[in-house]
Amino acid sequence: MIERVITHPDPYEPFLLSQGIKANGWLFISGQAGAGQDGKIVPGGFLAQGRQAFANLRRALEAGGAGLQDIVKVTIFVTDMGRFDDVVALRREFFAAPYPADTIAEIRALYTPEAMIEIEAIAVVPTPQGR
Repeated sequence: MIERVITHPDPYEPFLLSQGIKANGWLFISGQAGAGQDGKIVPGGFLAQGRQAFANLRRALEAGGAGLQDIVKVTIFVTDMGRFDDVVALRREFFAAPYPADTIAEIRALYTPEAMIEIEAIAVVPTPQGR
C-alpha cells in the first residue's frame, strides 16, 4: 500500500510533488531545503539553511510517523563542497549513532539560486512495538 505524506502547509502541492511517500514500512522523503513556512529561503547563510532543512525534514518524517532517528539513508545536496565541514557539523547536531548511511554531493544549482542545501531521506516507519 502506498500512502502520500502531507504537511500543512504543503509547499510541494503546486508542483505536483509529495512531501513523502510511505510504502510497506518505508518512508521516502522528498528533498527538503532551507525554506521557512512562507516558502522563502531563510536568511543567515549555509548553517541557518541547513538547520531549517533539517527542521523541514523532521516535520515531513513526523507527518509520516517517523523521526530523524529512523532514517537509514540520507542524501545531502550542496552547491559548494567547500561547506563539507558545515555538513558534518549539521549531521553531528541532528543525528546520533548509529548514523544513517549518507551521500553528500555538490550540484550546480537547486530549485532557487538562494538555496545552498537540500536533504532527502529514506526512513523505516517504526511499529508501535518498536518504539
